[in-house]
Amino acid sequence: MPQTMPLNWLGLFILFIMVFILILIKMYYTQNFFPKSKNLQFMKKKNWKW
Repeated sequence: MPQTMPLNWLGLFILFIMVFILILIKMYYTQNFFPKSKNLQFMKKKNWKW
């Protein structure tokens, strides 16, 4: 571990990566385990801009 990297920044970076991975896993499971009709209704309710 290099000396220029503070532990505070490293902790925040690891926390951000963990939150991002949890969001990806949540999206993956909701897409796979729900039926297509429920998924389409759920996607219509939230207006995704991307």
